[in-house]
Amino acid sequence: MKALVVLSGGLDSSVVLAQAVNNYDNVCCLSFWYGSKHNDREWMSAQQLAEYYNVSIVRMRLDFISDHFKSDLLLSGGDIPQGHYEDESMKRTVVPFRNGIMLSIAAGYAESIDADCILIGNHFGDHAIYPDCRIDFINPMVEAIKKGTEKNIELISPFCHLNKAQIIHIGMSLATPLHLTYSCYNGGHIHCGQCGTCFERKGAFRFADIEDPTNYIA
Repeated sequence: MKALVVLSGGLDSSVVLAQAVNNYDNVCCLSFWYGSKHNDREWMSAQQLAEYYNVSIVRMRLDFISDHFKSDLLLSGGDIPQGHYEDESMKRTVVPFRNGIMLSIAAGYAESIDADCILIGNHFGDHAIYPDCRIDFINPMVEAIKKGTEKNIELISPFCHLNKAQIIHIGMSLATPLHLTYSCYNGGHIHCGQCGTCFERKGAFRFADIEDPTNYIA
C-alpha cells in the first residue's frame, strides 16, 4: 500500500511519518507553504526528516491563505502571542479552516499519485482552540475523502485521542529523530520558548519524563 503523510516538520507529523515507514511499503510526504511565520523553518525540518527516512516530499504553495485570511500565525498578521495554548490570546493563531483546505488538496494529490491513504498528526491537545483538529471535524472529512475519491482513499488520524506526551513516547519507541523536528510559531532558527507551541513542547517532554533535545532561547 502507498501512504501519503502530511508532513509539516513538527513533532506530531514526524512521528506519524515514523509509523508510516514501519507500516507501509511505499511512503511519500506532502508539505504546505501557506504563509505562516514558521513555514520556512518548518520546511527545513521536513526536508531533513524526508531525507532521514529516504522518502520523497513535495511542497505545495497556498499563497492565497497568507494573502486573504486573517490570523496572527501568518506573515500578514500581527505578533505571535506568548503564553500557553489555553490562553485566550492563542486563538489569534487560528488559521480559518486550514486543515479542511489542506486535507482537500491532499486528497486530490493522493488520488493523483495513486496513494491508498493519507496520514495526519493532529492530536487531542490541539482541540481546545483549533476546531479543524477535533474529532467532530476529522470524522466527516474521513467520510468525505472516502466518498469523494475513486480509490476510496482513507484518511487516518492516529493521534486524535492522544496528547503530545503520549506521542513523544511513541516517537521514542520508533527511534524518531525528534531533534530534527521544529515547532516554534515565531519561526526563528532556535525555538523561542515562549509561544504556545513552545510551551506545549516543553511541557510534553517534561510530562513524558523524557529529555528534551530542543534548544530554546528562553
